[in-house]
Amino acid sequence: MYEHMVLFRFASEPTQEQLNTLYGMAHRFPEHIPGIVDIAIGRDTTGRNQGFQVGLTVRFVDRAALDAYGPHPKHQELVQYSLEMGRTDIIVVDFPIES
Repeated sequence: MYEHMVLFRFASEPTQEQLNTLYGMAHRFPEHIPGIVDIAIGRDTTGRNQGFQVGLTVRFVDRAALDAYGPHPKHQELVQYSLEMGRTDIIVVDFPIES
């Protein structure tokens, strides 16, 4: 399995409506993108976020599923929407999950 982690930073605080749209897009990924095992998305609640307001994790069955996810149209829609929300920076970490 592979874990895909993304931290999003926005120029200003996203509205609840924007967050709901972003979350909904992410939660619908498994309906459209093969190989997703689990997904989670949400706002930081600890204050240790160094300016990154939203975190996303997506777990994939294997590296091939992760590789297919990047160019998938539903993923690209979320990327575009996050830019429209005022995304200024992201951090992405992908790693294999050892059993």
